Amino acid sequence: MNNILIVEDKKSMVDMLRKSLQSEGFSIVTTNSVQGGLNMLSAGGIDAVVTDLKLPDGQGIEILKAAKECHPFIPVIIMTAYGSIEIAVKAVKDGAYDFITKPFDPDHLVLLLRRAISEKAVNKENIIIKNEFADFFKIPDIVGESLIWKKILEKVKRVSPLKTTVLLLGESGTGKELLARTIHHLSPRSGNPFVAINCAAVPKDLVENEIFGHEKGAFTGAHEIKHGKFELADKGTIFLDEIGDMSLTLQSKLLRILQESEFERVGGTKTLKVDVRVIAASNKDLQKEAEKGNFRDDLFYRLNVFPIFIPPLRERTDDILPIARFFLSQFCMNMGKGVISFSQESERILLNNEWKGNVRELRNAIERAVILCDGLYVLPEHLIFESKKSGDIIDWEAPLHEVVESALRSVEITKIQNAMRQSQGNKTRAAELLKISYKTLLTKIKEYGIE
Repeated sequence: MNNILIVEDKKSMVDMLRKSLQSEGFSIVTTNSVQGGLNMLSAGGIDAVVTDLKLPDGQGIEILKAAKECHPFIPVIIMTAYGSIEIAVKAVKDGAYDFITKPFDPDHLVLLLRRAISEKAVNKENIIIKNEFADFFKIPDIVGESLIWKKILEKVKRVSPLKTTVLLLGESGTGKELLARTIHHLSPRSGNPFVAINCAAVPKDLVENEIFGHEKGAFTGAHEIKHGKFELADKGTIFLDEIGDMSLTLQSKLLRILQESEFERVGGTKTLKVDVRVIAASNKDLQKEAEKGNFRDDLFYRLNVFPIFIPPLRERTDDILPIARFFLSQFCMNMGKGVISFSQESERILLNNEWKGNVRELRNAIERAVILCDGLYVLPEHLIFESKKSGDIIDWEAPLHEVVESALRSVEITKIQNAMRQSQGNKTRAAELLKISYKTLLTKIKEYGIE
């Protein structure tokens, strides 16, 4: 039985809708306000929404927006008086399934609901199918509003249609693979594979085998042919992440494939030809590495055809809140939580954090916050940041007592930092906010190395 939420403040209309829809096998829940509608959406279990456009405490559009943000599969039908049709049409453009003008035939609403719920099931199934092939078809989410980010995207737009080799440079966690996937999906190769390999994550004696593959019998245990990443990426794009960690020996072999588009598998003599677009990335300054002798000059110049530098998140603060809100919406939906937003103080803290781990660290912080948050707002106490000291990062695979100690340490650091921010550096006031003695605060500041 499908659950229909009716948001309407006129009792006679509610009674009519309840009677008509229940007779058709629908289960009905009702409320007479925007806030009531938001609360019921947050509680979950709703299959479709029918809401009046004008309500005592606001507009039905607010319910539509909440549904689209956190429950994108729930269809919303707007009820409106004749004079508000223009607004209702705009609501459909903003994501409403349809609108219906009062007075209306209840049978028409029943038909709309059945069609909407049926399409909802199909749309959800399509998303599931799409996710099953995410490695091949995944189109990245590009979020950012800073001028720097817009200039980067303009470069991406210009180079994507070409076969030009691209070198992405920037700190870990800035989104290099995100941009690599974007370049691939904006290119004529988008229907072919995007293959990624992290050169730093694969043991050095296995990188060559991963990239080029091996022949049957090439070494003990090689019982069959293994196709390497370049073969798998034929007609598509290969992404060589952290290429600065590749050995000099392997760099010379990579240079050949970049120049000639050909290679041999490990243990083989047959030359294979491939048509691959190469995108490389590094968190190191490859030019300086080449000057030190750690990276081949000729390979650097072969890769450095179209370099794109991605500044760290702390240098593009205009992107912090848009990215944080994107992750917030994503995790709320994944965890089945209702409408959650950031409090003003939380937004200020997010903007003031250093984000040494860049977007990856921000994502982790928002995921933790959604787990900890039970209300409508992410508050400062929900924001637990990874400390500057590697030993302060929580290892969730560690024994329980170690996780508890690390979590307690992280919470104490965050609470003290928040109190210091709120008191504008006044330690006496910060101690009062924390309800601890001034001496205890000084001890903890020294112990945790808080600046």
